[in-house]
Amino acid sequence: MITLHHCVSARSFRPLWMLEELALPYRLRMLPFPPRVWQRDFLADNPLGTVPLLEDGAVRMTESAAICQYLSSRVPGTPLAVAPDEPDYAAWLNWLHQGEATLTFPQTLVLRYGRFEPPERRQPQVAEDYSRWFLARLKAVDAALATGAPWLCGGRFTAADVSVGYALMVAGHLGLLERMSPAIQAYWQRLQQRPAFMRALAAQHQAALDQGVPTTPAPDTGPPA
Repeated sequence: MITLHHCVSARSFRPLWMLEELALPYRLRMLPFPPRVWQRDFLADNPLGTVPLLEDGAVRMTESAAICQYLSSRVPGTPLAVAPDEPDYAAWLNWLHQGEATLTFPQTLVLRYGRFEPPERRQPQVAEDYSRWFLARLKAVDAALATGAPWLCGGRFTAADVSVGYALMVAGHLGLLERMSPAIQAYWQRLQQRPAFMRALAAQHQAALDQGVPTTPAPDTGPPA
């Protein structure tokens, strides 16, 4: 069975959401954030001390967007993947990795210098600068939605929407949603209404309760990125 090592609302939420969309059986191991500090034995599983860590037999993966792509390959014919012979295959790959590399990256700096650092080390200007950087990078999402399409590519909901959707989830914790366009806000509402998204939220909450891990992100912070 697949095992996903996860912190509440961290990047590992992407593969958790995918597992629910694909209806794949899995075991969820909850960790306190950051695990490299509060769960030192986790370093034996992942020397980086970061989540996600996905184990599937001999497979071990730590990159959230790559895990989404891998999981989609585990279910042949799933609509969550765009096949190489489909016109939007390249766009699908681009969105899948843009969600992490382009959108989540600036948010990590907002989180660190706006919330994670001790008060004396926080840098409000850095947090604001990278908030603006993140918002500027959403122009591509706006352009994709400008046609009236409900999803980013392939004419359907795919793993690309999971990847980009997680960045919007983090943005909500950072109070940035009201600074986004109406089209993106409506897109985020559609994402939140997906049954698998709601199941993933419920799964992490229940697993955190069962395993004695805080059910919310670290105090005075947004989600651990």
